Amino acid sequence: MQRSLTPKGEATRARIIEGAALVLRESNVVSATLDDIRQQTGTSKSQLFHYFPEGKDQLLLAVAQYEADRVLDDQQPYLSCLTSWDAWYQWRDVVVERYRSQGDTCPLSALFLQIGRTTPGARAVVVELLNRWQAELAAGIRAMRDGGHLPASYDVDEAAAALLAGVQGGVSIMMSTGRSTHLEAAIDLGIRHLRMSGRELALP
Repeated sequence: MQRSLTPKGEATRARIIEGAALVLRESNVVSATLDDIRQQTGTSKSQLFHYFPEGKDQLLLAVAQYEADRVLDDQQPYLSCLTSWDAWYQWRDVVVERYRSQGDTCPLSALFLQIGRTTPGARAVVVELLNRWQAELAAGIRAMRDGGHLPASYDVDEAAAALLAGVQGGVSIMMSTGRSTHLEAAIDLGIRHLRMSGRELALP
């Protein structure tokens, strides 16, 4: 159970997490040590264990949550405003640029490889991220449907799930190849499918 912290304590804990995330992004999860993190964040060993008494795995899990939040934050404000085709393409460009700049490594994936599927809370972080992401996409598709751009019978949840699966598949291939081609194709095809479904409304 997470202990109750004062505002100053919350700020210190957040600073440690942000500093740890920077260390892990610049090096890698396996080679990074608590000493590296302490040096980056300017904290003592006792202070580090005060906020993360279970050690490195607990800190890594907190960093994983931080990185998961960043995945969605980096897509804003576009992800929450998918109410026009222009907005969808702006979101598309932001997602592609985010993963291009990240390169062929993914801090979040590396973290989960390190802490493993058996670490308490690890799977929950992934599930929460994917659920939130899919819900945002569904909200955008629903807005397009309610605005008359898609048929009233259009399956919003299925389309959101398929689009998210395409993004995640494209990111996985990009991590293996270093190329964003598949990611771009997956998003472009997903948006094209939406637009083609909307054009059916204009048919006699």
